[in-house]
Amino acid sequence: MAEQPYADVTDTQGPAEAVTEPLGEAECLRLLAAGGVGRIGYSGRFGPTILPVNFALHGQTIVFRTGQHSPMGEDLRTGMADAAYKVAFEVDEIRPATREGWSILVQGAAHHVDSEAELAEVRETGVQPWPGGEKDLFIRIVPDRVTGRRISRAGRS
Repeated sequence: MAEQPYADVTDTQGPAEAVTEPLGEAECLRLLAAGGVGRIGYSGRFGPTILPVNFALHGQTIVFRTGQHSPMGEDLRTGMADAAYKVAFEVDEIRPATREGWSILVQGAAHHVDSEAELAEVRETGVQPWPGGEKDLFIRIVPDRVTGRRISRAGRS
């Protein structure tokens, strides 16, 4: 018999039914406050691009780091003063064994953190770059929309 990719989620009366619950913005921000790894999605020079990044929540904004002249740093530069680039940012926690978890989508404007005052502020987050190394460009995502959902199993004790 082939191994199942997910463990059966059952209680004494059979399979537990999946329940999808929308998450409000406040709950989404609470879950994002732990930081960790998320994925940024944007339209890059070679088409749709999705990359993992370490992030921190600063106030109600997402902050992460990349290289000043990295492909992402260049792709997210608009070339216009005070202009921002529209992105999607996704974070989730998935428990494959129980097929439960949550997912949050942040949509908004990403901009390079250039001013000394803002740099001092975001450095306090302590966010480190995903691969390590010299990543001196901080990028901040200012959300226009924050949505999320939680999937749990009904009838589980």
